[in-house]
Amino acid sequence: MTDDVVTVSETTPSTDVARLLDRHGISGLPVIDRDDKVLGVVSASDLVRERAARWPDGAGEAPVREVMSTPAVTVHPEQRVPDAARLMERRGVERLPVVDEEDRLIGIVTRRDLLRVFLRGDDEIRRQVSEEIVAGELGLPPEAVGVFVRDGVVTLAGDAELRGAIARAGFAAWRLDGVVGVVNLVPPVPPEGVARPG
Repeated sequence: MTDDVVTVSETTPSTDVARLLDRHGISGLPVIDRDDKVLGVVSASDLVRERAARWPDGAGEAPVREVMSTPAVTVHPEQRVPDAARLMERRGVERLPVVDEEDRLIGIVTRRDLLRVFLRGDDEIRRQVSEEIVAGELGLPPEAVGVFVRDGVVTLAGDAELRGAIARAGFAAWRLDGVVGVVNLVPPVPPEGVARPG
């Protein structure tokens, strides 16, 4: 998420929006009210459509409220990256304003942001699971749980006595950027009175 967001108001002229997009090298931005609540999103495509509709006479210039896409598709900061990616795909949008519990703008996430997340290396994910989750959150020695990552799928392995801890580690791993799946490999607990093999 980018928290330094370029925004405009609903009365901003479309020419000013075009200048902002060009100056900041972006393709769209949120439209907010005086309370920082998101009213809509305006993109370069919206501006092109508006210009084409007024061509060839170019009669007047539309304010953003007449050009923007509304209502805006937004997300909250606690939503998982894969969920945001699916929402973008389903709604056909390139950016999602991130809002707080009162729907005030706090950031924006773009397809480019999501791509950077999905390109995280397996080694980086494995290190984060071992150090931050197994050792940090669970307080276990990092070697107590085997952590293997391939193509974003985290596999956790350990003794049956660690079943609960490994399950908690799996839930925590799902929250990490770049994780697309979690597999827990824990041997079953033998029934009472049955000796464990080996």
